[in-house]
Amino acid sequence: MRIIPSQFWTKSLALSAATVAVMMLTGCSKDQAQETITLNIGFQKYGILPIVKERGNLEKALEAQGVQVKWVEFPAGPQLLEGLNVGSVVLGEAGEAPPIFAQAANSNLVYVANQPAAPKAEALLVPKDSAINSIADLKGKRVALNKGSNVHYLLLKVLEANHLTLNDINVIYLPPSDARAAFEKGAVDAWVIWDPFFAAAEQQIGARVLATGENLVSNHQFYLADRKFAEANPKVIQAVVKELNLSTQWVASHQDEAAKLLEKPTSLDFNILKSSISRMGFGVQPISPAVISEQQRVADAFYAQKLIPNKLNIDAAIIK
Repeated sequence: MRIIPSQFWTKSLALSAATVAVMMLTGCSKDQAQETITLNIGFQKYGILPIVKERGNLEKALEAQGVQVKWVEFPAGPQLLEGLNVGSVVLGEAGEAPPIFAQAANSNLVYVANQPAAPKAEALLVPKDSAINSIADLKGKRVALNKGSNVHYLLLKVLEANHLTLNDINVIYLPPSDARAAFEKGAVDAWVIWDPFFAAAEQQIGARVLATGENLVSNHQFYLADRKFAEANPKVIQAVVKELNLSTQWVASHQDEAAKLLEKPTSLDFNILKSSISRMGFGVQPISPAVISEQQRVADAFYAQKLIPNKLNIDAAIIK
């Protein structure tokens, strides 16, 4: 079991013996030495951050600011944001839904950046030999999904576009691994899921796409930070966002190499990863008013479904 660090960031004058020697030779006092910041970053097995971790460019980019990077792995976005809330990390990546639930629980997170929309990276799937050929055919059927996830919002929008509601289907809430097993056994009739699980189901068991998020949802990936850390270290956050943007540009033009970097941590086949990466949104930019509005619509939809207890103001989680 991974032991998560109890302290999310530290500032210290932790000087190496070599640095002390230089201070003595130059006459520099301890108080004049550069302060060292430890940046704990939460990441998952799949996505841009594990690629950034493998390449090591972020450490080089932050070295000039006296920032040391430590990586903490989490199984999924909700756990990562809980780690951010309790102080295990100060920065991490998650999809649209986890930060909404975290903010609803009075988290100290702030949105700092996002990747462009990736609506084709999630889909509603049916078995390859299913008699279901349209969204209308889902009426009365069992549809599996991860409750409160990005695909929960996708399902709402897919049904809405076809004049149906959640009351017209039998929703089965299951995490991805359990949903995959139920899908293969025929215990559910359809499955709403995201990459790389989506690509794996397509390639390994021939799952058929009934609908993707195209023209229905944005499906942004967000980079989130501890509010106090972000407010106290704006230059560090700016440097991270810049390096993340450069990294996604590298991934966009080196998709084979990026897929190879993810083979070991994900234990997924190269072709599955390549397909998943091709559906990513490339580029990382600070949060814009348009993206805030899109995220607000997701939060409002979750509130309407009573998935969160109170109506949220996404703008309150943005540093001005």
